[in-house]
Amino acid sequence: MKRIRNFFLIIMLICLSSCKEDVQNTYSNYRAYFVCQNVNTIPQLNAAMNSLGEFATIQLNVSRFIFTDASGNSTPVNMTAIAGSSSISMGLAGFIVGLPNIPEMGSSISTPVCFDLACPNCYSAYNISRALQLKEGGYASCVSCKRTYNLNNQGQVSTGDAGSALFRYRISYSGNTMLINN
Repeated sequence: MKRIRNFFLIIMLICLSSCKEDVQNTYSNYRAYFVCQNVNTIPQLNAAMNSLGEFATIQLNVSRFIFTDASGNSTPVNMTAIAGSSSISMGLAGFIVGLPNIPEMGSSISTPVCFDLACPNCYSAYNISRALQLKEGGYASCVSCKRTYNLNNQGQVSTGDAGSALFRYRISYSGNTMLINN
């Protein structure tokens, strides 16, 4: 009996170790920390957090955060107005945030998502943070590798060569405060 148990234990360990390289984590390991306590004062961010299928980018430009929607409308906000004295970390190239119009598998309601603004395939291949372009309809595209990512479908590649989905971060949104971290 002990031999049979040991045999099954060894088989289980072999099976688990053989699948190790195929596993992809949902959330990125790249450092990200950003808090915005006045979401309703930034039109692009407010729309992205409260309207299905709407997305916005968040980038740091010297001493200002730039919030941009898919139409190209942007709002600059002084860094000290948002970050104060807290430390921030903008991932690789900034963030794409929004409320997908398709709930994640296993959920009946849509919750906010946050992706890195860097193209994951260009970054993995060349170690270069190439910022994606936000497109209407919940898409982001890379001008370098020509891939388009579907933001409503967990950042999966929708057109172009097959590849990795967008890097993703944890996000919570409650009341008027949004927190991004990993």
